[in-house]
Amino acid sequence: MEKLCLDCGETLRGRSDKKFCDDQCRSNYNNRMKAGQQCCIRPVNNILRKNHSVLSKICTGEKVRIKKEVLLLNGFNPDYHTHLHQTQSGNTYFFCYDYGVLKLNAEVYLVVKRWA
Repeated sequence: MEKLCLDCGETLRGRSDKKFCDDQCRSNYNNRMKAGQQCCIRPVNNILRKNHSVLSKICTGEKVRIKKEVLLLNGFNPDYHTHLHQTQSGNTYFFCYDYGVLKLNAEVYLVVKRWA
């Protein structure tokens, strides 16, 4: 029984369990398989990266108060975050990796840096 390369369709020679004719075909095949999975993940990761960049430029110390308008003008998207942290007092911080954002009122936010 003749086996064919999963990428290019060429006849395989060599080991009986061989799936690809060379490393290039193996790489092409795997990249194509991952491309379908990445179509949903890549845009979200780009937004999270942008949010992290904005917060790291704004919060140069431990914490800073900032107007919502300034965050939005710098490209911050408040709908995307990596996790939440609820304090004992009931406040909820929206974290983007190591930077947290707490809504103090409708126009002012507190940005904090979590130290490991």
